[in-house]
Amino acid sequence: MKKSVGILCCLIVALGLCGCGKGKATLHLYSWADYFSPDIIRQFEKEFKCRVVYDTFDSNEALLAKLQAGATGYDVIIPSHYIIASLVKENMLLELDKSRLSTLKHLDPDVVAMLPDPDCKHAIPYMMSYTGIGYNNTKLDSPPDWNVFARSDLKGRMTLLDDMREVIGSALCALGLDANSTDDEELAKARELIMTWRANVAKFENEQYKNGIASNEFYVVMGYSGDLMQVIDENPHVSFTIPKEGCLLSCDMLAIPRNTPNSDLAYAFLDFIHRPDIAAANTEHVFFCCPNKEAYALLSEDVRNNPAVFIDPEIFAKSKFTLDLGDNLGKYTRLWDEIKAGK
Repeated sequence: MKKSVGILCCLIVALGLCGCGKGKATLHLYSWADYFSPDIIRQFEKEFKCRVVYDTFDSNEALLAKLQAGATGYDVIIPSHYIIASLVKENMLLELDKSRLSTLKHLDPDVVAMLPDPDCKHAIPYMMSYTGIGYNNTKLDSPPDWNVFARSDLKGRMTLLDDMREVIGSALCALGLDANSTDDEELAKARELIMTWRANVAKFENEQYKNGIASNEFYVVMGYSGDLMQVIDENPHVSFTIPKEGCLLSCDMLAIPRNTPNSDLAYAFLDFIHRPDIAAANTEHVFFCCPNKEAYALLSEDVRNNPAVFIDPEIFAKSKFTLDLGDNLGKYTRLWDEIKAGK
């Protein structure tokens, strides 16, 4: 899933103000940007007398590539559910000692049951994310579907995510096909549709679309539910919709790298994040759904009734979790390279 430098700056300032000294333990967190409430991070630092260093990535592929290149020093990482199998295969994750995670009992069993690893052997759920469309409600009369990207009258005013699974999966949804299809004919149809979209979008990117739609540079953007809800909170001209054809679902996970320098603090962080009060406060800030059943009752009515946080059941039924493609990943990579090159 799921996401900027802004939170990092806030954390750096906060660290300076709280006078974290040399003797304090450090938790190195590697995550999507803007994915934790700064207040929650500060509370963890205060309770556990530590400091948090927050580094960011903008795609699962970037996370995997960095770890494969030998990056060390991280204590907690936030990969999406579908890449966990690859990380486990390469022996990069610690097998979790659940006796050290007392808050696991609060996890929503319905969400856990849908994950590739429902036993949470190497990772536990953090946030649910839905890929949808942010749009300028003064320029579009009604919520768009995926084929809005085929509209030539909006040429140059739209963006797509720079993520092959999201874009190809959304095209497959638009065609009424399985969002994880590896069928050559179906992928060819998706490619043809995406090339139509490509002719109309300004760019593929994962971060600046938020500022772009807020400033009216863009009228339509593909993006993540929580990111766009953060924009909507301060920009009433922006709305969010999940197309009726369905979307890709993702669950970002909390995992501990095998080579963590500080496993005790890493376990403490995972356990802390799923305390119901913490999970609820974090959800209120990031607008993603933390699958913590005890936290749901602590959420404000606005968040509980927000379809970007708790997806409509009918649309959910048409949507698919992104799956690990295994040996078929190369099909997507080649297709994506062709799309990006405009071939």
